[in-house]
Amino acid sequence: MAETTGGEPDDGDAEVLDRPLPDGVRRRVVQIVSDGFGGLTVSELPTQLRQYARFAPNRRAKFAGTAMAAAMETDPLFRQRIAEKLREAQAELAGALDSGAPPPAADPLDVAAAAYVLRPPGWVKLVTAAGEEALRADAERADEESRAELERLREELAGARGQIRVETERLRTELDAAKKEAESLHRKLRGALSDVKRGEAALRKLRGEMDSVRAEGQAQVSAAESETRRLKQRLGEVEASLEATRRAAREGRSVEDMRVRLLLDTVLDAAQGLRRELALPPVSVRPAETVDAVEPGRMTPKDIAARALSENDPAILDQLLALPQAHLVVDGYNVTKTGYPQMPLEKQRLRLLGQLSQLAAQTGAEVTCVFDGAELAAPVLLAPPRGVRVLFSKPGVTADELIRQLVRAEPPGRPVIVVSTDREVADGVASAGARPVASVVLLKRLSRG
Repeated sequence: MAETTGGEPDDGDAEVLDRPLPDGVRRRVVQIVSDGFGGLTVSELPTQLRQYARFAPNRRAKFAGTAMAAAMETDPLFRQRIAEKLREAQAELAGALDSGAPPPAADPLDVAAAAYVLRPPGWVKLVTAAGEEALRADAERADEESRAELERLREELAGARGQIRVETERLRTELDAAKKEAESLHRKLRGALSDVKRGEAALRKLRGEMDSVRAEGQAQVSAAESETRRLKQRLGEVEASLEATRRAAREGRSVEDMRVRLLLDTVLDAAQGLRRELALPPVSVRPAETVDAVEPGRMTPKDIAARALSENDPAILDQLLALPQAHLVVDGYNVTKTGYPQMPLEKQRLRLLGQLSQLAAQTGAEVTCVFDGAELAAPVLLAPPRGVRVLFSKPGVTADELIRQLVRAEPPGRPVIVVSTDREVADGVASAGARPVASVVLLKRLSRG
């Protein structure tokens, strides 16, 4: 670009573009700046463009296009340096612009971009003309594309019309055939309706017969299910007994031997306890002492009856547990849901088992706590507390039935105390020889500590 001496701008620099740079010209200007960018040192670049010094030309044009266009507009020195690089690269085009005669065959956008960078006299007209030429070219291309699209649409419309005519004829033929088929179907339908009426009458008769057969079958199924449940229950008892027998056999003794031995221990402990309680001397019994009478200072049966305890007195439980070889069987959830039903099941179990462990340590009695396995969402990981046996009923077996099995497993004569408020459980264990106690009695005893 030509410069005047003394740093004064020439006539081209005095011209001002009064409208935005056309997009096509702006892209060519950014490309010219990107191409000349690499020939400048970092110190010759504006501050905002130095970070792009190591970029390839295409990446500079992509990422720094806006910054380079702004620098060309606001930094005359930078523009002059780019203009010098353009003169070196396109000397013929630069010379033609300086002479005021751009090459006729050159791309108007290239001419306008070079004029914007070199700023020869009349460069604003060149840029404006290039923008208008680009708009005209775009309009012509759009017009040609519109014409081509219109022609294509006309051809498609003509083809569609032909297809519609063919499709219309085909549909008419199919409609005629459908009408004939519909008439035939109407005739068949009338015949079918007559058959349906006859079939409905026969169906009503069959339904009546099926209802009677179904009722009879349901009665038989109900009876079979009841018998199946009874057999399953009996089978569970037999399996439990068999398992106990096998376990005893593995240990080298039979179930009956274990029951007899336990009963013998109970009798011996009862005899020894009775002897200690009565404090009888070895040979102090006299025949006269066997005569029933009331001696001075002794309690009469009337006095003993007056001292009887209430059924809800926890002292009854202490007396029962003081019996030799006493076995306390607890209906776990029956007790916890009576005493603290608002707690989660896991905390109910832990609280009851902790209190039962203390009771077992205090009394020395055998303690078994039974929980219903149907209440469990998953297997319980639980370390039984010291002195307490914890059992969960198997699937299909209730905790009540498991308690009855435990009572039946004990030998006759051993003190067995069952804690449950369930009347069915209480009656069942009482008939088997156990002593039922209400859950509230155990809760009172546990709360006493």
